[in-house]
Formats: sequence, structure tokens, C-alpha cells
Amino acid sequence: MASPSRVAPRRSESGASSNRFFLILGALAVAGAVVLAVLVLKPKDESIPANVTVLAADTAGFRGYLVGSPTAPLEVTEYADFQCPACGSFDVMQWDVVKRQLVDSGLVRWRYRDFPLDQVHRHARVAAHSAACANDQGKFWEFKALVYQRQADWSIKSSASGMFHDMAREAGLDPAKFDACMSSKKYAGRIEASLQEGIKLGVPSTPTFFIDGRLYPGAFSSDSLASLVRSIAARLTSAKQAK
Repeated sequence: MASPSRVAPRRSESGASSNRFFLILGALAVAGAVVLAVLVLKPKDESIPANVTVLAADTAGFRGYLVGSPTAPLEVTEYADFQCPACGSFDVMQWDVVKRQLVDSGLVRWRYRDFPLDQVHRHARVAAHSAACANDQGKFWEFKALVYQRQADWSIKSSASGMFHDMAREAGLDPAKFDACMSSKKYAGRIEASLQEGIKLGVPSTPTFFIDGRLYPGAFSSDSLASLVRSIAARLTSAKQAK
């Protein structure tokens, strides 16, 4: 006599639906966690206030970003805007040669000052504050170079904060300290003081170089700037010897 056939137990439709529900729920939870992580880790969009009241503490012990011997016979002050194309061209194409010819040789002490043109360059102040925060960690000149090299990329962004954060990391800065510095906006007064200094001197555009009491606007080539500085230095030396 044939034994009765066995019928495989069927999964209940309610059980299958329940499993699908939990799978979908799990996928949504993972997606939500990823989105949350992106939002948490994304650098905050920063804006640096203009026209702030400059306090004594904002400029105490700070004359600008300096490089070169303090005993150099001549000081050159560069008034620049990080978003200014001519400033970017000067820094990328000329600065290394200028530094080698004039600063490293001991002839010049170089002084960099912020002169943000807010009306036309909406990210100029944020860039200046980013550089000040880089200076907190001893990396102003390295960070400045990166900002000017990438100027064409960050200038067109609706927000440049994320790119400045990435450049800070690339320059070897502590990202958490950099972000905290940016959020504090603690250098807003210093940047405004630098701008007001340039306005008082009559800086007409960027870049402008202030040498021996005179303003020289324009993106000089390294050779023309070296020639100008050497002629001024020679005149000063002659005048001193004549006394």
C-alpha cells in the first residue's frame, strides 16, 4: 500500500510580508544613518561679518602676516583679496620667485594684509578668516598657497566653507581646531582692521604694494617688482650715506 505523499509546509503570506517589512525598515535605518553622518560631518557654511567694531584686542601684537628678517632694510606690504584674480595670478605665478629674490636674500621683510572687496567677492572674508585660522596652527603661508591655487574652483561655489575645510586638512591642520576657529569668527575684527588700514592709506585696488611710504597698485611680474624694490633700496642707502 502506497504511503501518503508529504506536502511541504507553505510559508504563510503574512510571514513573508513581515520579513519584507523588516528588511525595508532596516534599509531605511541604514540610509538614515548615512544621511545623518553626512550632515554631521559636513563643514558648517560660515559667513564672516563685515563692518564690525574693531577692538584693541583684535590688533594687539599683530601687524600682518610676516616673512623675512626683521632687520631687512626694506618692508613691502601687500594688500590683497583672496578672491581677486590678479592677486591669485601674482601668488601662483610670481610669489615664489619674489620670495627667493627679495625675502630669502635678506633685502625685504614681506607683510601680507587682507583687503577684502566685499562688493564683488562674496567669499573674500571667509577666505581671509580661514587663513587666519590656519595661522593659529602655524600654517598661514602653506594655506595661502592652496587657497590661491584653487581660487577658480572655490570662487564659483555658493558656499566655499567645505573647500576651505578640505584645504586645511591638506595643509596639515587639525580639522577640529580649524572648524572651531571658523565657527568662533574671532578674527572678524582683525580682518576689518586690515581693510580699514588700507582704506586710510588710499589702496585703490588689489593687489597693491606699499613700499617706503608709496602705493604701487597692480600685479607686478617678479622681475619688475624686484627691480622696483632694489631701486628704492639703493636710493635709501644713498640717502643714508649722504647724511
